[in-house]
Amino acid sequence: MNSFTQRDKAFVWHPFTPQHDTMPANIFIERAEGVYLHTKDGRRIIDGISSWWVNIHGHSHPQIAQALFKQASTMEHVIFAGFTHEPAIQLAENLISVLPSNIKKIFYSDNGSTANEVAIKMAIQYWHNRNIKKKTIIAIEGAYHGDTFGAMAVGDRSLFTAPFTDYLFDVQFIPFPTTANEREVIESFKALVSQNQVGAFIFEPLIQGAAGMRMYSPKVLNELLSIAKRHEVICIADEVFSGFFRTGKFLATEYVEIKPDIIALSKGLTGGTMPLGVTACSQEIYDAYQSTEMTKAFLHGHSYTANPLACAVGNTSFRLLFQEDCQQRISDIAKSHAEFVQELGSDKIREARQLGTILALEIQTQETTGYTNAIRKKIYDYFLNQDILLRPLGNVIYIVPPYVITPEELRKIYEAIKSFLKSI
Repeated sequence: MNSFTQRDKAFVWHPFTPQHDTMPANIFIERAEGVYLHTKDGRRIIDGISSWWVNIHGHSHPQIAQALFKQASTMEHVIFAGFTHEPAIQLAENLISVLPSNIKKIFYSDNGSTANEVAIKMAIQYWHNRNIKKKTIIAIEGAYHGDTFGAMAVGDRSLFTAPFTDYLFDVQFIPFPTTANEREVIESFKALVSQNQVGAFIFEPLIQGAAGMRMYSPKVLNELLSIAKRHEVICIADEVFSGFFRTGKFLATEYVEIKPDIIALSKGLTGGTMPLGVTACSQEIYDAYQSTEMTKAFLHGHSYTANPLACAVGNTSFRLLFQEDCQQRISDIAKSHAEFVQELGSDKIREARQLGTILALEIQTQETTGYTNAIRKKIYDYFLNQDILLRPLGNVIYIVPPYVITPEELRKIYEAIKSFLKSI
């Protein structure tokens, strides 16, 4: 056991790890560049999942690194209550320029969970400030919106939330939309909102990431949003995963006509370089907080709200995203995924799902689909042994690559998947 492993086991508590003492040693990453994670012993591991879906421009991007250095040399942080700074203003302007036209204000936090937590609190207090009792929140079965308590409450009751269920507020869940149950979902939603007690509807647009990259149609979502609008329900789009062109468009909600009132963003926001969350809202939501009474202020904040370092790299990442070469790479990845699905045709795949740069393959197993499916470890180890990082969601293999991945690097992942399917 080397010194890194000893120190890691002695002092560090890693996430999503049930048995630290019996688990294999964590792989020590010495440096990262482009799509590769470099180990101490010389391995180059392809990061096929963008390190939990955040790293969209590749690791150690020189322009992002330079922006971080320049900002750190000027101002690393300043309290954001009563003060402001250029990186935060610029990032807000950049985001507003591409978000739906009804979105007018940007509120900063520091990750996806808090971006959704802020969104939920914004919606709840909106009705409180207006002295209207609309306390019910609707979410979709299978949802994942983060690990803070509010975010857990609107998420699926599962393995992840089981110890905390008694502490979570009640939420009305509608079924996950499929081609077989679309009318049932819509009618269930109608029945709930027609009581005029629903204050908010929170959803992952078109794709539930943590639930196994499950996808549903824009048509259904658009109808749900249309019903919600008719009943004055605040619509919260959790675009933490689906934003920044993951689905081929800047936002997944660009595939639907009806636009949300609140949008949560994080992950790709800084290109995977710094923690940062954004909750963007409409003018109507913002106006409900404008008052001479302190009780109507939005009394929420974080020590690192609008951290200048994070905002600076967010601006650089934003600029890189809209460059022609990046847009072409996003298009090329989507095309490559679609072509690979066509060539696969394996009877060992229960379902193949693809939207933009996201590809998911649900493996046929004796067990039901789910995070605890026993094949998960076999999948993870198989690809890691080939120096490819794919972190399956149970029996669902997915690829969510950095946009800088080359056709050759993508092909290596595809060929490894073919090889795996032959091995089972």
